Amino acid sequence: MSKLHNHRYPPGLEREILRKIPKYLLASVLIPLFMVIFVRLPLIESLFTRTAEEVAKLHTTIDFLSIAIFVSVLPIIVTVLIGCIIVMLMKGPAYVADAYDVDDADEPDDVDKNV
Repeated sequence: MSKLHNHRYPPGLEREILRKIPKYLLASVLIPLFMVIFVRLPLIESLFTRTAEEVAKLHTTIDFLSIAIFVSVLPIIVTVLIGCIIVMLMKGPAYVADAYDVDDADEPDDVDKNV
């Protein structure tokens, strides 16, 4: 296989998205973490709850919500990352394979079935 006249497509939107993916990944970790820390502040606990059971229920609910947000957003980010990598590979240099002669016949050859 040989390169086709050093032909390449210019970078496009996939490069911009690849540059933003670390920020998105960091945000997908920090936002749920911030929620967990924020709900445990004494001022917030006193605003939303009255008893220790309500505090525990609030903490558990926010913990599960944070885990759900992270587990939901992470596959989206990974899928977009894989898509960008595939587009980058497809925009790479073009290659030409060796010529392969094709037998172009109007009808198939007769094959002896007794062989």
